[in-house]
Amino acid sequence: METVTIKIPAHLQMNAFDVAMLVATRLYEQGKLTSGQAAEMVGLSKRTFIELLGKYGVSVFGYEFEELEKDLENA
Repeated sequence: METVTIKIPAHLQMNAFDVAMLVATRLYEQGKLTSGQAAEMVGLSKRTFIELLGKYGVSVFGYEFEELEKDLENA
Protein backbone atom coordinates (compact mmCIF):
# COMPACT_ATOMS: atom_id res chain seq x y z
CA MET A 1 0.00 0.00 0.00
CA GLU A 2 1.07 3.52 -0.67
CA THR A 3 0.74 6.42 1.77
CA VAL A 4 -0.56 9.79 0.59
CA THR A 5 -0.46 13.06 2.52
CA ILE A 6 -3.36 15.45 1.99
CA LYS A 7 -3.70 18.89 3.54
CA ILE A 8 -7.31 19.48 4.60
CA PRO A 9 -8.46 23.02 5.41
CA ALA A 10 -9.06 23.34 9.17
CA HIS A 11 -12.54 24.76 8.71
CA LEU A 12 -13.72 21.40 7.31
CA GLN A 13 -13.04 19.81 10.71
CA MET A 14 -12.31 16.38 9.22
CA ASN A 15 -10.03 13.83 10.79
CA ALA A 16 -7.83 11.34 8.96
CA PHE A 17 -10.40 8.56 9.35
CA ASP A 18 -13.14 10.62 7.68
CA VAL A 19 -10.87 11.43 4.74
CA ALA A 20 -9.83 7.79 4.38
CA MET A 21 -13.49 6.70 4.49
CA LEU A 22 -14.43 9.22 1.82
CA VAL A 23 -11.73 7.88 -0.48
CA ALA A 24 -12.47 4.23 0.30
CA THR A 25 -16.24 4.60 -0.13
CA ARG A 26 -15.80 6.42 -3.44
CA LEU A 27 -13.44 3.73 -4.76
CA TYR A 28 -15.89 1.07 -3.57
CA GLU A 29 -18.80 2.89 -5.21
CA GLN A 30 -16.89 3.06 -8.50
CA GLY A 31 -16.18 -0.67 -8.33
CA LYS A 32 -12.43 -0.17 -8.06
CA LEU A 33 -12.28 -1.82 -4.63
CA THR A 34 -14.28 -4.64 -3.08
CA SER A 35 -15.88 -3.99 0.28
CA GLY A 36 -13.13 -6.09 1.88
CA GLN A 37 -10.37 -4.12 0.19
CA ALA A 38 -11.98 -0.80 1.12
CA ALA A 39 -12.43 -1.97 4.72
CA GLU A 40 -8.77 -2.97 4.91
CA MET A 41 -7.77 0.44 3.50
CA VAL A 42 -9.36 2.21 6.48
CA GLY A 43 -8.54 -0.45 9.09
CA LEU A 44 -12.07 -1.76 9.64
CA SER A 45 -13.72 -5.14 9.44
CA LYS A 46 -15.74 -5.72 6.29
CA ARG A 47 -18.94 -5.76 8.33
CA THR A 48 -18.20 -2.44 10.03
CA PHE A 49 -17.28 -0.83 6.71
CA ILE A 50 -20.56 -1.96 5.17
CA GLU A 51 -22.49 -0.69 8.19
CA LEU A 52 -20.87 2.76 7.78
CA LEU A 53 -21.50 3.12 4.03
CA GLY A 54 -24.84 4.88 4.53
CA LYS A 55 -23.22 7.55 6.68
CA TYR A 56 -21.03 8.40 3.69
CA GLY A 57 -23.90 8.37 1.20
CA VAL A 58 -23.05 5.05 -0.46
CA SER A 59 -25.48 2.18 -0.97
CA VAL A 60 -24.39 -1.39 -0.33
CA PHE A 61 -26.65 -2.41 -3.20
CA GLY A 62 -25.24 0.00 -5.77
CA TYR A 63 -28.53 1.89 -5.90
CA GLU A 64 -29.19 5.51 -5.18
CA PHE A 65 -32.32 5.92 -3.07
CA GLU A 66 -34.08 7.76 -5.89
CA GLU A 67 -33.32 4.92 -8.32
CA LEU A 68 -34.75 2.39 -5.88
CA GLU A 69 -37.92 4.47 -5.47
CA LYS A 70 -38.38 4.64 -9.26
CA ASP A 71 -37.86 0.90 -9.61
CA LEU A 72 -40.41 0.24 -6.88
CA GLU A 73 -42.94 2.57 -8.58
CA ASN A 74 -42.42 0.79 -11.91
CA ALA A 75 -42.77 -2.69 -10.42
